[in-house]
Amino acid sequence: MAISVVMPALEMAQENGKLLAWKKKEGEHVAKGEPLLEIETDKAVVEVESPGEGILAGISADVGAEIPVGQTIAWLVKPGEQPPAHPASPGVTGRATSARESTGTAVAPAAIPMSSAAPQISPKARRLAKELGVAISAIRGSGPDGIITAEDVEAVAAGKSSAAHAASGEAASLGPVARIMAEKTAESWASVPHFFLTRDVDCSELLRKQKELAPAVEKTPALKLTITDLLILLTAKVLDKHPKINSSWTGDNIRHNPEINISLAIAVQDGVVGAVIRSANTLALAEISRERHGLADRARANKLRPADITGGTFTISNLGMFEVDSFLAIITPPEAAILAVGAITDRVVAIGGRPEVRPILNMTLSTDHRVADGARAAEFLRDLAGAIADPSRWLD
Repeated sequence: MAISVVMPALEMAQENGKLLAWKKKEGEHVAKGEPLLEIETDKAVVEVESPGEGILAGISADVGAEIPVGQTIAWLVKPGEQPPAHPASPGVTGRATSARESTGTAVAPAAIPMSSAAPQISPKARRLAKELGVAISAIRGSGPDGIITAEDVEAVAAGKSSAAHAASGEAASLGPVARIMAEKTAESWASVPHFFLTRDVDCSELLRKQKELAPAVEKTPALKLTITDLLILLTAKVLDKHPKINSSWTGDNIRHNPEINISLAIAVQDGVVGAVIRSANTLALAEISRERHGLADRARANKLRPADITGGTFTISNLGMFEVDSFLAIITPPEAAILAVGAITDRVVAIGGRPEVRPILNMTLSTDHRVADGARAAEFLRDLAGAIADPSRWLD
């Protein structure tokens, strides 16, 4: 029975996907779960696994084509079996005969599981990387659309970066993650009516709480309780009291999200990805830390799963580790807000009419004015500042 290979949906709002590469040639045998193709959506680049076992046949999609979600682009058949015909579509080649008009071949449509995002690399470069012992995730591609070439592999193996080409004045091509980030931030900045609110917060109690709770969390090997972990949990709990800020703009109305899924901006080799901690308001602090640690590791190894980057309802971007005092962050649609977090620095502040040195954190909330007005955003930021200043009331 033939199995259809369709363009998968990364999330409900996705309408199309771009075919970047076939991992197998027509006529080759494919095992279930084996890498079959690579696609790009407006979220990320992901490697698609085979939904079943069989001979790859009836490929009808060209590399580079934009293909509607759910459209059949190939078949997996048994030896000697012919693939059903299906209609041709824009950007897709194939016979124009409907599958229902075929000779009665039974068809088993199958949802395609997607594995981690994988960098584009030429076959020659892949072989060379294996021979030279170079990790593909450590290579930055300089070829068209960021594809990794044999020269890139050799440059890394020799202790040089392929980015050195920029020193010669050559134009640097964007990798897939950088290109998606550039397109989505430009689109958001041009179409979303941003407004910004900023607060300074005394973090004396937050730092004390981190020291108090760290031993219990760090019993798990490789885990380290960070300020980011505490901010994720506190933000999620405060969002539970402010559902408007956790809502999304759908194009003509506001959707109130039943879950609080915190998306954490993580820097990777050629851009930033938003990795999602689901139902963060219901998790224990140790679970938050474990989730954040796992997401960061997978992001930097270029092994994020589709579920890791979808469903976010509110984003936190923390640049404090880069000694940035404050910044304005761009909203990730359809989310309604993003929190920009700066470094905690010692400052002289007035306490009871006397100057004292306190650890102060600056945070800026960017909000979509179509979803929430200034008063609603200010109320959320006020309560979040209160939770950071007195975390015990929210965490104990």
